[in-house]
Amino acid sequence: MKSVSLTAYPRSLVKRTRVKKLRASGRVPAVIYGRQAQPQPLEVTAQDLKNLIHHSASENILVDLVVTGDARPQRLVLVQEVQHHVLSGQVLHVDFHEVAADEKVTVLVPVESVGEPTGVKTGGGVLEHVLFKLKVRALPKDLPEVILVDVSSLEIGKSIHMGDIVPPPGVEILGDKHISVLAVAAPVTEVEEAAATAAAAEGTAAGPEMIKEKKVEGEGAPAPAGKADAKTAKADDKSGDKKAEKKK
Repeated sequence: MKSVSLTAYPRSLVKRTRVKKLRASGRVPAVIYGRQAQPQPLEVTAQDLKNLIHHSASENILVDLVVTGDARPQRLVLVQEVQHHVLSGQVLHVDFHEVAADEKVTVLVPVESVGEPTGVKTGGGVLEHVLFKLKVRALPKDLPEVILVDVSSLEIGKSIHMGDIVPPPGVEILGDKHISVLAVAAPVTEVEEAAATAAAAEGTAAGPEMIKEKKVEGEGAPAPAGKADAKTAKADDKSGDKKAEKKK
């Protein structure tokens, strides 16, 4: 994966009301974290971030991050998480994970199919995407933005399993090799469709079944260490209004 450049700025506005003003000014709040340093609040220009995401095949992006005015101005980071507004799609927050160029990292990479399966073309089957992302491990420079899988020879009733996929050089696919990633299912007949509709109607007429929730032992225990500090830093962006409401 080729790295791209992005400029960020140290951020002092962390309370929710101030973060709203930050967004209104065309900046996006961010947090950078990693094993070498404490989580640090940052801000990036909304347009720069929009261009970065728009020109990438996925949100797995390797970035040469320049933090203006910082003691460590140059950082190699992965875009770890991007939060979008549910309705507008506007970027609300971004997490950067600092990585080392010579250290392998583990990320989730999107899977996309290439070609039209034989079972769909000649048999009327349906291509099913069982897994949309695969967990991979590699050096930052070797990370793929997306994994392409050729499904042209896939017939009805056949699957492509995790172990069948040949990863790019330097990349290891993690997980159970027997799990299906893509499959072609037989077309649903009119009889099967009618039976499914009737079963659904019968279930609706009978009413929903009440299930008493059982508390899981250990529920409510503290979250494991690791990204806790990063989550705390990000939570500061959202806590201001809640405190204000309690005082009213």
